Amino acid sequence: MAAISKSQSRRQFLLDMAKTACGVGMFGLGLGLYSKQARALPPAAIRPPGALPEPDFQGACIRCGMCVRDCPYDILNLAKPEDDLATGTPYFVARKIPCEMCEDIPCVKACPTGALDHKLTDINKAKMGLAALVDQETCLNFLGLRCDVCYRVCPVIDKAITLERVHNFRTDKHTMFLPTVHSEHCTGCGKCEHACVLEVAAIKIFPVQLAKGALGKHYQMGWEEKKKAGQSLVAPEIKHQYNLPEGFEYEQGRGLVPGGSSEAAPSPAAPGAQPGIPQALHGDKL
Repeated sequence: MAAISKSQSRRQFLLDMAKTACGVGMFGLGLGLYSKQARALPPAAIRPPGALPEPDFQGACIRCGMCVRDCPYDILNLAKPEDDLATGTPYFVARKIPCEMCEDIPCVKACPTGALDHKLTDINKAKMGLAALVDQETCLNFLGLRCDVCYRVCPVIDKAITLERVHNFRTDKHTMFLPTVHSEHCTGCGKCEHACVLEVAAIKIFPVQLAKGALGKHYQMGWEEKKKAGQSLVAPEIKHQYNLPEGFEYEQGRGLVPGGSSEAAPSPAAPGAQPGIPQALHGDKL
């Protein structure tokens, strides 16, 4: 009897150990999947207004869903385990439904942890993402047609998106109006992508870190430095001597234009002076 009891105890011990090993393995697998999800934000997934930089956001967000609950347009979603981003965190997909740019920003106010920064009080200063015109070959405006839809629906029209006029070299007669995104004003709301009339949008919203490059610190913009200093940082304009092709002169803003000569114009001769004979300068003796 004692031998049977001992055998059952041993069997139960081995069974418990197997269960524990399975549990640890499943926990490790889940942790690995979560870690993989948390590393990057998919290009199509955009965070709500006021979201902190992605690593800080994931650390601060407690997956409570309060921002989703308080969004009056049901734009926000909570990521599911099968989604390719951190489970339980809020996001939206601009092509399906864009941010409506609520003036009171209720999603930010609802956040209890500051993962959505409460310092954001002006929705026009939000940086949810950044628009990028990714396909000029299918954009109707680049084909010479007048679509302008992305420009017209932009809530920061003529700032975030402008229409730049260029000559249409295909027809050689018309003007093209090309949508141009300005990152300093783009909020990443997604209205442009949502409204694009193409089957696949030519303009898309991406997380800012994916859409925007970065200059090296050694680069300086002269016009910005001038604005900071309140004056030009170079010497005042002086008359330059150019070594130009004969028959051309340099004109500011136009470059080489016909006219003039590469030789310096001779200085006017003094009255009564004979050609070819050097004249004494003031205070000099020949």
